[in-house]
Amino acid sequence: MVSQEQRRRQLAREKFLRQQQRRTSARRKSRMRNSVIASVLGVVVIGSVALYTTGVMKNGDDKKTNAAADVTPSASPTKKAPDPCEKPAKGSVKKLSWKKEPAMTIDTSAKYTMKLATTCGDIDIDLKASAAPHTVNSFDFLAGKGFFDHTKCHRLVTNGIYVLQCGDPTGTGSGGPGYTIPDENLKDKSLKGNKYPAGTVAMANTGQKHTGGSQFFLVYKDSPLPPSYTPFGTVGKAGLKVLDKIAAAGENTGQGDGAPNATVVINKATVTKS
Repeated sequence: MVSQEQRRRQLAREKFLRQQQRRTSARRKSRMRNSVIASVLGVVVIGSVALYTTGVMKNGDDKKTNAAADVTPSASPTKKAPDPCEKPAKGSVKKLSWKKEPAMTIDTSAKYTMKLATTCGDIDIDLKASAAPHTVNSFDFLAGKGFFDHTKCHRLVTNGIYVLQCGDPTGTGSGGPGYTIPDENLKDKSLKGNKYPAGTVAMANTGQKHTGGSQFFLVYKDSPLPPSYTPFGTVGKAGLKVLDKIAAAGENTGQGDGAPNATVVINKATVTKS
């Protein structure tokens, strides 16, 4: 026969065991929850670093570098707008690569312009030969070799920053000419308050110094960016209208950073000295 005291102690022990089991279960659940949170945060951090490295302007030499830490995804996908551009001209992208930057051949005291004849309209750019000689010399060389012809503008950012990125022969964000050029003109008077004004044409890079290649971006609306991307040209009013048309068609993710819905192909790039 169990005494009242023994029964009381037995009930107390059972109550204690139940409490211990609940605490153990709670700790296990807490560890699992924290593990999941840590994993999610890890993915977010890694993703953020990747976006920052691409920046706007990630050039392909960093194994899929673009845009952008400055981009905040929109709340929901947008409906795809009609393609406002024409079909690309017949032809294919040339597979060209060089081991080193081309020798300097431009006249830095002369005026240079670049014309991008695209499927969406012509974009004329005044180049800054004296302020960014290596960059302009490289574009003069590449355009002369047909490097940009038939290439897609592979990236459009419509949220946070406002840019169209082009110049990758692979169309993936990971291509380049095989060489890099130095950063230039980072103290350009147009870059005030960490802002690249509408009409700016600047180099993409990997997030590291002196890693520009062939990828560049055209700013169609004032964009907050640190002065880390070589500004080497300015788009005229007619060209800005073309960029606005491309931007209005949106990009394919609905999140503000993806391939343009418009079929943006550079049929021909030409650099002219005058």
